[in-house]
Amino acid sequence: MKILSFLISFSLLFGSVSSTDITPMGVKSDYMGIEILDQKKLSFGRIGDYGFSEISDLAYHRGKKILYMVSDEGVVFVFGATFGDKITQLTPQKAIKLLKSNGKEFRNYQRDTEGATLDSLKRLILSFEGQPKIARFGENGKEQTTYKIPYKLSQTQFLRHKNKGLEALAYHPTYGLIFATEYPIKRDNKKIQTLYSSNGYEWKFKASNVQNAAVSAIEVMDDGNILVLERAYNGLFAPFVVVLKKVYINRQCHQKRLCKDEVLAVLDNSKGWSLDNFEGLTKVAPHRYLMVSDDGDNFYQDTLLVYFRVK
Repeated sequence: MKILSFLISFSLLFGSVSSTDITPMGVKSDYMGIEILDQKKLSFGRIGDYGFSEISDLAYHRGKKILYMVSDEGVVFVFGATFGDKITQLTPQKAIKLLKSNGKEFRNYQRDTEGATLDSLKRLILSFEGQPKIARFGENGKEQTTYKIPYKLSQTQFLRHKNKGLEALAYHPTYGLIFATEYPIKRDNKKIQTLYSSNGYEWKFKASNVQNAAVSAIEVMDDGNILVLERAYNGLFAPFVVVLKKVYINRQCHQKRLCKDEVLAVLDNSKGWSLDNFEGLTKVAPHRYLMVSDDGDNFYQDTLLVYFRVK
């Protein structure tokens, strides 16, 4: 009995990383504009003092080979991670609770962390949805500074819903921080999404032609354009769709002209894709990216990692 108890505790603490496959039968890994290189399911009860669940975004430090997995419960999970033709290492190291600069805990509505990126100095920057904010955090989890965001994004009354705010975040070497709301703000066209930058630029592009398509993550590509992850959920009995698209921001479209976009992949569970709620995205090497799903902290969903190359 003691041995069984130990094994259960060991499994909950250390968990597992196992292979999975989200592709439909007969569909090759080389699909549309991407090539799927590896797919993993992460099963951890706890890492350190915190339950491992609800991962909303990723950020990868290539130099230190560290993958940050950000939970929308205000916890950052730190993994050692290396990538080659496959995911070659993925090992949990620690969990860090996010704190105010004075060391106090955030209230529940203040800790809804949705976006993550590293700046040019490889410092962790996060975006928050419940109380819209972008802030930098130290290795101890304490908030160090906040960044100015447009007033129209800072107040929840301007958003389509208080939980549809700053969803996606990336760092661009030319434009600084780039961020997006999940849905267009109230005063904007429902079918036109906007990328905002910390230096005042805005780029508009068409939302995918799927009902309730929402931006869930963005990443800067090798050529300086933006990889956008969109998802569309319309209830249990409607197709769940994930779209990966490239938005060309380097073609003088930052005023009233829409940016050109290119659909790289459409994943649709009605077409056999075993999808979950994909929310996070990070670049791990030239042309290679990692996508993560949010398990919603429930038994019926999983934390999935999909490693892919943009062709």
